[in-house]
Amino acid sequence: MNDEDALVCLAALSHPTRLAAFRLLVRAEPDGLSTGDLVAATQLGQSTFSTHLAVLVAAELVKPEKRGRQMIQRADIARLRAMMLFLAKDCCGGSPALCDGLIAELACC
Repeated sequence: MNDEDALVCLAALSHPTRLAAFRLLVRAEPDGLSTGDLVAATQLGQSTFSTHLAVLVAAELVKPEKRGRQMIQRADIARLRAMMLFLAKDCCGGSPALCDGLIAELACC
């Protein structure tokens, strides 16, 4: 991931509705959630939510899948991982031992 990719991802997640929807999708992996379930969870109208979803898809944080008659939305965990690694790459001045707490906290969840 480069600076531009990271900025696109961070901008997509900078809205409360999009962040909440993405976090729901991360928790729903590997099955994902239907678009209807996401709309209901956000308590927004379909068209308003579709605008937010389009931003997440454009940032490649969400991958839509057609299953039968439903559209299932899934978090792109590889993209999330790449963004997290990009952000932590220069952590602690290149001294990995200083990041042990961060790694331990991620491992426990």
